[in-house]
Amino acid sequence: MENGTLEDIDVTVTFLEMHVPPAYSPPVPYNRQVALLKTKDIPLHFYRYLMDRVGRKWHWVNVLRLDDDELSAGIHREDRDIRVLYLDGAPAGFFDLKPHLPEEVELAYFGMMEHATGQGIGRWFLGSAIAAAWSHGPKRVTVQTCTLDHPAALPLYQKLGFAPVAQKREIVHPLPFTERAASVMRP
Repeated sequence: MENGTLEDIDVTVTFLEMHVPPAYSPPVPYNRQVALLKTKDIPLHFYRYLMDRVGRKWHWVNVLRLDDDELSAGIHREDRDIRVLYLDGAPAGFFDLKPHLPEEVELAYFGMMEHATGQGIGRWFLGSAIAAAWSHGPKRVTVQTCTLDHPAALPLYQKLGFAPVAQKREIVHPLPFTERAASVMRP
């Protein structure tokens, strides 16, 4: 780290697609109180909070760099589908679907907060995201993951029916703590 900046990170991004809805949906966890709520006009501060809490460890920084107008234009589109996972009454994750109809729905973001991982809900949560994506009527559902994401991400996507179609290398520019804090703590 030089002059308060973080070093760039070289990552491999894997693009995956699903062309047929899965025949099987993982069951709702029976041993936990879970809820999945669709948002309407999600407040920008809450979206940034979710993005930060879910994506901090994985360097999800692009959204945190957007100003309010840019973020609002993206997430407050009529067709945007953002759902928040609650575990035992508290936020525990979210997914964000970007329809590009009639061709595809992109699972743009999917993840859980640290306290929710290892609780036996990940497979059900991803199955719910996939079902929500297919409910828009696309020809395919897409998602991407990279080598910075949770090590179980790629195998789980494949286990639930996604197939890799391409890879590319990208550079991630980490967000210094002060810039991250300024983004998340905007008025």
